Amino acid sequence: MYHTKTLAELSSMLAAGKVSSVELTQSFIDRIKQHDSDLNSFITVTEEQALAQAKLADEKIQSGTAGPLTGIPFAHKDIFCTQDVKTSCGSKMLDNFIAPYNATVVEKMADAGMVMLGKTNMDEFAMGSSNETSYYGPVRNPWNTNAVPGGSSGGSAASVAARLTPAATGTDTGGSIRQPASLCGITGLKPTYGRVSRYGMIAFASSLDQGGPMAQTAEDCALLLNAMAGFDRRDSTSLELDVPDYTADLSKAIKGLKIGLPKEYFGEGLDAGVAEVVNQAIQQYKAMGAEIIDISLPNTHLAVPVYYVVAPAECSSNLSRFDGVRFGYRCEAPRDLEDLYKRSRGEGFGTEVKRRIMVGTYALSAGYYDAYYLKAQQLRRMISEDFSKAFEQVDVIMGPSSPGTAFNIGEKTNDPVSMYLSDIYTIAVNLAGLPGISVPAGFSNNMPVGLQIIANSFDESRLLNIAHQYQLATDWHKQIPKAFA
Repeated sequence: MYHTKTLAELSSMLAAGKVSSVELTQSFIDRIKQHDSDLNSFITVTEEQALAQAKLADEKIQSGTAGPLTGIPFAHKDIFCTQDVKTSCGSKMLDNFIAPYNATVVEKMADAGMVMLGKTNMDEFAMGSSNETSYYGPVRNPWNTNAVPGGSSGGSAASVAARLTPAATGTDTGGSIRQPASLCGITGLKPTYGRVSRYGMIAFASSLDQGGPMAQTAEDCALLLNAMAGFDRRDSTSLELDVPDYTADLSKAIKGLKIGLPKEYFGEGLDAGVAEVVNQAIQQYKAMGAEIIDISLPNTHLAVPVYYVVAPAECSSNLSRFDGVRFGYRCEAPRDLEDLYKRSRGEGFGTEVKRRIMVGTYALSAGYYDAYYLKAQQLRRMISEDFSKAFEQVDVIMGPSSPGTAFNIGEKTNDPVSMYLSDIYTIAVNLAGLPGISVPAGFSNNMPVGLQIIANSFDESRLLNIAHQYQLATDWHKQIPKAFA
């Protein structure tokens, strides 16, 4: 029953010799083989490599040179370049791309002695909120396989929720860690922008993208962030700051904590069942000694329109490198260079990616830059200032991670605006570069609901402490979908 254990528990078992990394790794590989046909959460399973890494980890453990994560299996979102392993970004464009180098996050996890089980499915180039835009087909939610897991890190979220892996990496551009964590009933942390290196993480929107951990508990996310975080001279957006031990403050009491509740997060558009679950979670914090303060983030309504100018503009620029010339998909028998470009991109990219490239190219085009992109950046500053003012009154901000629970596959594919609104509570956090976490808070109509907690820049330790204290008082994070128990 290794799959029911948290990272922290597995770490203790490995250190005590109760299980070997090879045994542990094989048990999760067996679970993937048994269950992933129902979920489609993995694009690539690296069985041979994983068992070789596990064998090395066991040698480290026996020699006494192991760290807390040595020998623990996990999975990478297929957006992180992984040397000699396919790195597809969920796209036909990169279906044949074998990465020649490792992303910094991949290096760091390997240095920590972790064992990579494989690469998880995702929305194409991280563009989507449901994991339906993947070239490899949609991922299914373990709580109801007719429903989406959220996106774009849906493969990571579903695989952790179904306990096919103890943990996984994700990336968050507008909520792509927190929203699927909420919809799948796991814990997902988006760190402060610049805290985790983006080197080797295939870019969607460079001023918004941030890698982070997805696991069962806040304690597990703290252990993973210890390994992932840190300055990287290869990433110009990486910040040169010391990395604290994120597990050090987990046990601190939260009495006197000031929690801000933005009125904009509890109005029209929020599902009544989700609102009830989130309010119960807030009452739990009140019972633990926290003070609840009503606040306002007046520019919240601008977050979605601002994001859908800034993110497509940056994606238009970042995805211009996929031209059929240097790497990735190339069309058959091009007539000339122009035909090569047009058909390679037309055949290699999916519908949602094309939609965002077109929107972004328009927003950046001559005569429209000032009206759209520049204006969006000005409004982005206003959204960020709302948070700065709020943090003068409160320690953290709480609300729902998503306005509803997981919707059915195919339900919103023909309504992109409705799909975009499923990130309405997460997007502003990315625009402001702040850290946020989603923790399991209960169920509505038998589907998981996540509580989102937002902190000031570089205050991940407090976020993880607050989430951990809630998880000591509740057991929502221990719930496993019946079909995968």
